[in-house]
Amino acid sequence: MATKSVSLGAAGLAAVVTLAVGVVAGRAFGGGSDDDGGGGNAGTAAIAGTKIDVIVKATESEFWQSMLAGAKKAGTDLGVELDLFGPTSEADIEPQVRLVEDAISRGAKAIVLAPNSSTALNGVIDRARSGGIKVIVVDNAVRTKSDGFIGTDNVKAGAQAGQRLCELITQAGKPNGKVLHESAVSGIQVLIDRFEGFKQGLAEKCPQATIVQTLVNDNDLNKAVGQVNDALTRVPDLAGIFADNNTSGVGTAKAVQEKGAADRVAVVAFDSDPAEVEAVRSGGIDAIVVQNPFFFGYQGVVEAAMAVAGSNAPQRLDPGAVLVDKSNVDAEELRSLLNPPKTKG
Repeated sequence: MATKSVSLGAAGLAAVVTLAVGVVAGRAFGGGSDDDGGGGNAGTAAIAGTKIDVIVKATESEFWQSMLAGAKKAGTDLGVELDLFGPTSEADIEPQVRLVEDAISRGAKAIVLAPNSSTALNGVIDRARSGGIKVIVVDNAVRTKSDGFIGTDNVKAGAQAGQRLCELITQAGKPNGKVLHESAVSGIQVLIDRFEGFKQGLAEKCPQATIVQTLVNDNDLNKAVGQVNDALTRVPDLAGIFADNNTSGVGTAKAVQEKGAADRVAVVAFDSDPAEVEAVRSGGIDAIVVQNPFFFGYQGVVEAAMAVAGSNAPQRLDPGAVLVDKSNVDAEELRSLLNPPKTKG
């Protein structure tokens, strides 16, 4: 089987785990046809007990806790031996390197990794793979080889955010307005791609809008609140804010609500922490770009098990992203996406 890239439409995002169970667990391990007489079950049994480590960016983040929950569910479904890990913060790069080193030492057959850096983990990933360990990378692509990548096309998703912010500031009569970029961490490829896409999307129909500043909060909620509070005071004619992850989104919403600025400043953010979802309902955030971390975890474990079993998973898999605002935040079809199961490593 040749490796391939797959992009899943946003309309199927909330239901995509069912597809993974039915197609991957049913066929990939068995290698048979639809009428192979239970080959899928035999293949799944063959990988039962396989040791797989899952390492996320930050165990204190509800986004990554959802990925861990997806991984745990896949581990149960496939019968693999699963261990769940992660540093406390997305800024903890060296601790994450040590977790990968620990996985190598413990004899893991595969690692599902959401890396906190596109480059800093390359050496340890190479060491794992040279020792025969399969590595599936999730969310943030690395600049070395892996056995598969699962993650949102962040340029495309960022463009969705930029297009929506343009719509919002245009509706407010400020298509040429000033925009703030509130960012979590510098130098992370995921966030670089989101911002690049955001600028492209904003410029399509709001070419005169100006991004006045990028502020970096180091994934510190209180710092994000303070930065946005200061910006709202310093730039009284600020038209919009783009917050590029959950910490930035929650911090922006808190600051906007503290300043009573929801009616004059449009906010578009990434991710779907409960506080962000509630801010969409209350008006502190106008729209969120929602990914599916539960799927990241589930599919990551499925692909890791496939790789150990000798099957080729898609080389790149993009689950897509959904734009959520007041009009659909309580839609039944988005309930599992906005309130997924969570667990800690």
